[in-house]
Amino acid sequence: MKIIIDGSNVAYYGRKADETTGKITPSIKTLKVAIETIKKLGHEPIVLADAPLRHEIDDKEQFNQMINNEEVFPVPAGTIADHYILNLAYEKDAKILSNDYFRDYQDEFQDIPSKRLSYRVKDGRFQIGKPSPPKKVKNILQKICSRCLNDFERRGFDTFTERNNREFSGLAVAQEAINMFSEDDNAIDSALEKFFLKVPVLNKVVQIIDDSVEDTDFVIFVLVNPKDYKEAVHNAGTIAVTVGNKLNLDHSPLVAVRNDLFSKPGTFEVNIIYSDELLEESPYDVNIIINDYDYSFIKHNSRNIASTIAARLGTWKFPIVSVKPSMLMEKPGEFDISIERGGKK
Repeated sequence: MKIIIDGSNVAYYGRKADETTGKITPSIKTLKVAIETIKKLGHEPIVLADAPLRHEIDDKEQFNQMINNEEVFPVPAGTIADHYILNLAYEKDAKILSNDYFRDYQDEFQDIPSKRLSYRVKDGRFQIGKPSPPKKVKNILQKICSRCLNDFERRGFDTFTERNNREFSGLAVAQEAINMFSEDDNAIDSALEKFFLKVPVLNKVVQIIDDSVEDTDFVIFVLVNPKDYKEAVHNAGTIAVTVGNKLNLDHSPLVAVRNDLFSKPGTFEVNIIYSDELLEESPYDVNIIINDYDYSFIKHNSRNIASTIAARLGTWKFPIVSVKPSMLMEKPGEFDISIERGGKK
């Protein structure tokens, strides 16, 4: 691993002001100990020093020799040292040895604490700390699902893409399903509300059995955030009866509640699939290759990924989602996806 040493920060570590002049003189010894410590740990040190350091350090001759030997690299003239160090670290995917928090650059460079190695000298030993764990890449689950759905679309399958995030309630789901058939976007009317509230909780209506798809005209996929799953299931039977009654259907629709990683907590989407268009199984399975850091998180959410894909593709059964780590992917957020033939239409 490459470790960029913030030369000035390290050279000034622990130095006190001269009692007479009040001047603080940086130490070449501390800098050399830091370099040797990093080498002993099996890493590659890259020492960067701002312009003033060569004029202020306690052994200028030795320091200039280190520059000539390319053991130390001066920051280019006219360049802000901290910015140059950060820029090089992100470009080289390197860590930074410094006790500087680089607060002035946190808006430009993301997750600096995961790049920075703090240090101290204790009992004559140079000790290097550990970086903070990298922050999880925002919306990585959604990015994975989007990549999968885009791949399905390229293969000729229709996918449900709406992400309006309507406020979730059982009554709102029923009204949305009715609106999608009647093309009437009016607010929930009082008659429907009274009917919905009178229907008992009928979870048995939506028990999944193999013959159930054949006994209904369509399936209502209710897409909710995992936090709202239990409540949605609790309302599923009542939603089915309400929609069936309002539309005068011979058979109540099936209501399939699915965890959806695009839905925010407290919101929902509705994807309605006619029975003869429903895919009983996902035509393809999904293989996710992920970096080591995100592996556990993605593995833990693999079923939610499968649920999201199934609901938006319109399949009754989930695709198989396998997750494997890759040593070649070092950065948080890195992933690759391959889709291979799975179930049948």
